[in-house]
Amino acid sequence: MAVSYQPSEKASEKHDAMASGSVNYKPALILLTSLFFMWGFITCLNDILIPHLKALFSLNYTQIMLIQFTFFGAYAIMSIPAGWVVGKIGYRKGIVTGLVITGLGALLFFPASTMISYGVFLAGFFILASGITVLQVAANPYVAILGSPETASSRLNMTQALNSLGTTIAPVFGGLLILTDSTNAAENATTVQGPYIGIAITLFVLAAVFMFAKLPFIQTSTYNKAAGNAWSYPHLVLGALAIFLYVGGEVSIGSFLINFFAQTDIAGLAHSEGAKYVALYWGGAMVGRFFGAVALSGMKKQSDRYMIYSAIFVFAFFLAWYLTKDISLAGLFLVFVLLNFGAFLVGKNKPHRTLSVMAGVVVLLVLLTVLSSGKFAMWPILAVGLFNSIMFPTIFTLAIDGLGKHTSQGSGILCFAIVGGAIVPLIMGVLADAFGIHNAFLLTLICYLYIMFYGIKGYKHKII
Repeated sequence: MAVSYQPSEKASEKHDAMASGSVNYKPALILLTSLFFMWGFITCLNDILIPHLKALFSLNYTQIMLIQFTFFGAYAIMSIPAGWVVGKIGYRKGIVTGLVITGLGALLFFPASTMISYGVFLAGFFILASGITVLQVAANPYVAILGSPETASSRLNMTQALNSLGTTIAPVFGGLLILTDSTNAAENATTVQGPYIGIAITLFVLAAVFMFAKLPFIQTSTYNKAAGNAWSYPHLVLGALAIFLYVGGEVSIGSFLINFFAQTDIAGLAHSEGAKYVALYWGGAMVGRFFGAVALSGMKKQSDRYMIYSAIFVFAFFLAWYLTKDISLAGLFLVFVLLNFGAFLVGKNKPHRTLSVMAGVVVLLVLLTVLSSGKFAMWPILAVGLFNSIMFPTIFTLAIDGLGKHTSQGSGILCFAIVGGAIVPLIMGVLADAFGIHNAFLLTLICYLYIMFYGIKGYKHKII
């Protein structure tokens, strides 16, 4: 994907620096990682609120999945308008707009908890997700084009790793501050107030920082001469379906883990204890994204690669040990980390090949969980997080590759496809009510089988 650059200040000097490739994008990338952290943190708090609100309002699985339907449904409604807005006002103003909207959504949780109204909670989820949609449309392509096209997947994997840091911390944070054993409805409802007011304040502060920060102004070039729009590229359209199914599968699994682990035929864990294992599921995605950032980067020295890989293994072990408080369970998790590392080696640093290998392993892991029971059934489904790791950023960069002037529209289409996180979990909720959570996990096999196809064939370029 070729890009041309337009500076916002001191045009001649900045233009010369950009043309010579001497611009330092690291400060901008460091600032952008805060966005990935925040929307990961907010999104993963849904997994804590699902069992919390299920108990508060006495809902079945289909009804409680309206949380994910509302949250991710906002992507369907807002993504295309968000792509148009970001194309008009630019990446930085788009980021500021997204942060403000998300902050307003977080504030709505205060009246929702005071009124103890499920409908107002759902409204809060919708506004939160609308703001995050704008952030996704602006930030994902911005990171992808801040530097060499060849390392775009690596940059997105690194920023997504910080996204996963947010998703890892959120269940622990939410388990401590939101989940409670109290039987008083008013007390249970108000536990969300402090965390979400804190989130709103943080988002407004970030909006002020981005408003005054000096970020590079980047404009896509007319790399492709084809008429029409982004819908003319089959690899984008097929990529949008891959995003739909990936987000649907990932969110479905994460949404049901606490209730799955609470079942007496699995582990019989209390919700607050199950939240720690949800953190390990999302922590696995962070570990995998660190692997992906290195494996898909342009790093030449093998010694540097393996030094970083070793550090990631040590980090993964201590993360699992911290969350489980059991050194043997941390060792078991490390076995899956080794399997994840092996999948990267089989992928041979090629994004499309790595994607198909990861999806194939997930199919096997889900099958293993469905066919087993007891505590053993927990670990394959937890390990799915490791292999989910590189899927979103890799699909995203494969899908927008070569779109040129249609990149903003393509980003909007891909973010629209995140609505899979609304539809697939709702279907899984219906299946869980009818056949149990255990069997309902089979739905996710369809998702990952298609992702495997996209990595093998669907990513290839054609223009209609």
